[in-house]
Amino acid sequence: MHGSLHRVSDVMTHAVVAVGREALFKDIVERMDQWQVSALPVLEGDGRVIGVVSEADLLPKEEFRDSDPDRFTQRHRLSDLAKAGAVTAEELMSTPAVTVHADATLAEAARIMALRHVKRLPVVNAEGLLEGVVSRGDLLKVFLRPDNDLADEIRRDVVDLLFPVPVEPVHIVVSEGVVTLTGRVPDAARIPLAVRLVRAVEGVVGVDCRLTAADE
Repeated sequence: MHGSLHRVSDVMTHAVVAVGREALFKDIVERMDQWQVSALPVLEGDGRVIGVVSEADLLPKEEFRDSDPDRFTQRHRLSDLAKAGAVTAEELMSTPAVTVHADATLAEAARIMALRHVKRLPVVNAEGLLEGVVSRGDLLKVFLRPDNDLADEIRRDVVDLLFPVPVEPVHIVVSEGVVTLTGRVPDAARIPLAVRLVRAVEGVVGVDCRLTAADE
């Protein structure tokens, strides 16, 4: 994995397991088990994503299998009760599907997952056609970048731009994704900006800034 990974297209899985709206409950469970995934996109004939079936959509069938829901449950969990009796993907799926575009940043994808409480996002194009899937695990791949790649990018895109003529050389040491900056620079006001920009580099785990400034 080389270079900064800023987009979903850099980490998404292109080979996607999906089902049609007529897929049966047992087939959905079997596919999830076979492919070790927690959710499946539901597709219209042309490949357009119309919903997602997740483990959470399937569990009500087991939860309410041998119970007689009281009035409170009937009133407040109508959707779950309906899914308990569902047999096809169309009846089970959550819709509209929570999706993301391939050109979205990894931060945007992570934000969507957190806000919508999902583990996987179908990746769609402008027409809503499925292009891939991105998971929480995919977003974490950026932390596998080699330390020397991170150091090269920080030197090129941050240090050399902010401090083209340092008072003393700026040294960049990266160990297990943690960046240490040392050196003496002309302008103290640029040091906090440098820290923010280094922290924003994909794959950086932490920043230890020991820069000092000549104007302090």
